[in-house]
Amino acid sequence: MSCPVGRFPHTDHYGRAMTAIRLLLVDDDPLVRAGLSFMMGGADDIEIVGEGADGSEVEQLVDRTRPDVVLMDIRMPAVDGLTATELLRGRPNAPQVVVLTTFHADEQVLRALRAGAAGFVLKDTPPAEILDAVRRVAAGDPVLSPAVTRQLMAHAAGAGPDTRRATARDRIAALAEREREVAVAVGRGASNAEIAAELYMSVASVKTHVSRILAKLGLNNRVQIALLTYDAGLLEEDGN
Repeated sequence: MSCPVGRFPHTDHYGRAMTAIRLLLVDDDPLVRAGLSFMMGGADDIEIVGEGADGSEVEQLVDRTRPDVVLMDIRMPAVDGLTATELLRGRPNAPQVVVLTTFHADEQVLRALRAGAAGFVLKDTPPAEILDAVRRVAAGDPVLSPAVTRQLMAHAAGAGPDTRRATARDRIAALAEREREVAVAVGRGASNAEIAAELYMSVASVKTHVSRILAKLGLNNRVQIALLTYDAGLLEEDGN
């Protein structure tokens, strides 16, 4: 499946020039998979490259189909989507993962985000929004709104161990002052353009700082930066 010239061109993490986003669907419910396949496959910029019924199949499917994005159910019978996400995101050149859930703020969603998932979508999300989520993740953007991110972070803060803040602060200490400022802005849910305006930087410089933060802290995406800044108490200090 291909898309018209000029629509959503990108180069994937395997170095191939792509005009369609390669998507792998993983859900233990065949009706859900069929519905997602019908809906997503109808978009001319998305190619369904494979389907799986359990997390135990994910690594083999990824090796065979080389997707850009995996749309993965959390609850599956043998190996759940959380374990599968952790395994995938620990690999080099890992595809992005968007988890499917029926809950807005669930401890399992938090575990998935901490494992490196790029975000989550609810199973009753309108089709257009699921399509948008896949496109955004393929472009390197998280799919959580600032409001939902704060809800999840607040849930995590209330349930976490007392040592979480100290550990997070130790990790944040590795950042330079400017990187810390950018990390706090990411934690507030600000876009690159908003951060650039606030800190009097170019958007390109913001992107560079975000990349350095991810590398220094061993994180996978902006959502993990946001969770870490919240754990460290930086958003409270910032007055948010």
